[in-house]
Amino acid sequence: MNAADDISRLEGRVALVTGGARGIGFAIAKDLAARGAKVVIADNGVAIDGTNPDPTIAEEAAAGIGAVAYPAGVRSPGDARGAVALAEARFGGIDIIVNNAAILRDAFIFKSEPEDWDRVIETNLSAAYYVLAAASPVMRAQAKTKRGGDRYDWGRVVNITSSAGLYGNLGQSPYASAKAGLVGLTRVAAMDLARSGITVNALAPFAHTRVTEIIQPANEAQAAYKERALRIEPAHVAAVVAWLCSNAAQGISGQLFGVRGREVFLFSQPRPVRRLVNEREDWDVAALARAAEEKFAAAYVDLTSDLEAFNTEPVV
Repeated sequence: MNAADDISRLEGRVALVTGGARGIGFAIAKDLAARGAKVVIADNGVAIDGTNPDPTIAEEAAAGIGAVAYPAGVRSPGDARGAVALAEARFGGIDIIVNNAAILRDAFIFKSEPEDWDRVIETNLSAAYYVLAAASPVMRAQAKTKRGGDRYDWGRVVNITSSAGLYGNLGQSPYASAKAGLVGLTRVAAMDLARSGITVNALAPFAHTRVTEIIQPANEAQAAYKERALRIEPAHVAAVVAWLCSNAAQGISGQLFGVRGREVFLFSQPRPVRRLVNEREDWDVAALARAAEEKFAAAYVDLTSDLEAFNTEPVV
């Protein structure tokens, strides 16, 4: 195939990857750059709990792949605007947003601290909103000026969510809530930006990262999960992101995907699966309890955690 015809090529595109200096974020940034995109890495180099920032981490990562570093977080509107402005100033626009930045502060909800909740929500969810709020007006303007051709088919957003936000996991109320919130943000942004030809999707990755490294197994099943997860390279995640950013994915938006090694999942999204209706009178508790037992009970979702749901051998 002629290189010019390769749908995976991203020449001319400008990408912003938050949390892009290490792990999955760096794998994504490196892959996008290798496909011809100009990349800005936004990362303040914090530890997994969001402490001890080190701006040199983003600078070193960016230098290694020919990208530009924005060595700051994006958990404030001003910082998010700064990252977008840097992409515009250096490369003339912004076409791809990968919201990957995340931290962890785990604790059982009966032992958790409100300040930890606030910090995780700010970093894992609010930051994604701030970036989209800053970047989407630029991307919509590019659509009007037909950046890249007769119609703007370069606009791409990929929000990195987590199976913890879909299934839940012990002790991860702030992390799971933020990641579930990203799914809602994905759906609304996909609707808001559809007329401009900008697609917005969410991706739940399974890969070797700092998150999997710090898992403290409470039983043999969790130990097995960690051992399997550590064998999955982040490059598999980057390949799916590249697909979602390619011309081949122009018609795909508002969807929720997962990737685990060479497995790629399309997740269902919450929709009613059963319905009760009382056409004669208002429900009373006894009647509702009987009807729910008859019609709903078989469809209730159990409390399987994401670690249990995906504790099988990955394809790597």
